[in-house]
Amino acid sequence: MSLMAYPFRPRLVILLFVVICCGGSLLRAQDFVIYDNIEQLQSRINRAGDTTLVLNFWATWCKPCVEELPCFDELSEYYGPQNIQVVLVSLDFKSQLEKKFIPFLKNQHLKSEVALMADQDFNTWIPLIYNEWDGAIPATLVLKEKKRKFNLGNFENFEDLESFVRPLVSDSAAIFIGEKVTCGDLSVGKK
Repeated sequence: MSLMAYPFRPRLVILLFVVICCGGSLLRAQDFVIYDNIEQLQSRINRAGDTTLVLNFWATWCKPCVEELPCFDELSEYYGPQNIQVVLVSLDFKSQLEKKFIPFLKNQHLKSEVALMADQDFNTWIPLIYNEWDGAIPATLVLKEKKRKFNLGNFENFEDLESFVRPLVSDSAAIFIGEKVTCGDLSVGKK
C-alpha cells in the first residue's frame, strides 16, 4: 500500500512528531536543581559574583509563600538578568519530589531559577544563611557583594518586594511607578 493512497498520513506523522518534540516541553516541569548540602547552595551564591542575588525560601505547602512567587518572577523581568538573579529555594522534602514538588512546578510555570534544598539539618545551615533566622518561611535574603538584607514574612505586593530589593540592585535608578498589584493578582494574570 502506497502512502500516496493516503495523502493525509505523512502530514499526520509530521504533526505527531512536532507535538512530541515541541509539546513535551510544555508538559514537563520547570528545570530545577537539588542542593543536598549548604556547600552546594553556597557555591550557587558565589556564582552570582557582583550581581544582586535574591534567595526566596519557600515551600509548596506554605500558602503565603506560594502567593508571593509571581512577584519574584516579576522582579526578574523588571530588572533583567544583568542586574538581578532570583533563586526560589524550596524547603519541601526530597521524598515528596515526584508526588508534590514536580506537579507543583508543572502547574505554576515559574520563570525564576528554582532549587530544592534537600539538607534537612536545618539547625546547621539556617544560621549560615542569616544568623537571626529561625527557619520560618517565607523568608527572603538579598545579597550584593558583602551587603545583606533579610526579610521574614511574605511581600503583599510587587511594589513592597521591589522597594526592599532596590537598595542592593546595581541599577538603583529603576523606580517602580504604577499601581499596587498583589502577588496573587500576578499569578492570575492581572498586571
